[in-house]
Amino acid sequence: MTTTAPLPDAAPANWVDRYAPAWSRPWLRLGRFDRPTGIWLLMLPGWQGIALAGAMAGRAPDWKLLVEFFVGAALMRAAGCAYNDIVDRDFDAKVARTAGRPIPAGQIKVWQAWAFVALCCLISLGVLLTMGPLAIGLGAGSLALVAAYPFMKRITWWPQAWLGLTFNWGALLGFAAATGVIEAPALLLYAGGIFWTLGYDTIYAIQDLEDDALAGVKSSARRLGAGAPRAVAMFYAVAVALALAAAWTADLSLFFTPGLALYATLLWLQARRVKIDQPRLALVLFKSNTWAGLILFVGLAAGAGRV
Repeated sequence: MTTTAPLPDAAPANWVDRYAPAWSRPWLRLGRFDRPTGIWLLMLPGWQGIALAGAMAGRAPDWKLLVEFFVGAALMRAAGCAYNDIVDRDFDAKVARTAGRPIPAGQIKVWQAWAFVALCCLISLGVLLTMGPLAIGLGAGSLALVAAYPFMKRITWWPQAWLGLTFNWGALLGFAAATGVIEAPALLLYAGGIFWTLGYDTIYAIQDLEDDALAGVKSSARRLGAGAPRAVAMFYAVAVALALAAAWTADLSLFFTPGLALYATLLWLQARRVKIDQPRLALVLFKSNTWAGLILFVGLAAGAGRV
């Protein structure tokens, strides 16, 4: 199989293009392993749910669950990306940023991509079955959100909101895996994550404004236009308020507040810097959400302490 240049939204020195055997690169690109930001953004809500559950019990997050959620997030994100590429292969061929993906570029056939999706889902199912009944049910329920997501950009200007529902499902799943129940703090954390994703994926969509318009693809960035930076600031403000509400209803200690303050600061800086006519900056700001989500996780874990 021929070697191709790194995709536009992958780091030029990413590990796939530097170290992976040539035959494996299209498969790793299909699962977006050359762009690990998405793995983190899918995993971190689950880690946050686990940390919240632990903090409410006055203990550290369950490290075994953290490992399981890392593996599950990597595999399910890979499956979701491959599924998305199968559905969107005709659109992707028309967009400069996505035309080089393995399916539209002809490196992987559609039936092979389906096999890749099935394998990732089967391994993830094995991880899920180690958890309790409620967590298993929630994990199975997330498939409906994943299956519907690629079609949202065809029927609504707000596919980023649906991505928020999907990517942050792990907050409920992580809490349920740790406790066996769903309580109000977990629901508030999930709601906050939805607005967080709505903000950062609106920033991400700025990269494709012109191509999306030509291809007829809808997005919050297109709908908001010049008002996107102001809207991102509003989305992020709601995300921070809901994270605070989750911590308050969970009766976390004041040790949570430095993490929340830093999380809010990073989101504010993103909203302040984002520009509708600077797609490269949009990608940089989008990737910084890995740190924002990790900081919130640490803050929630620290909330287990007592002043």
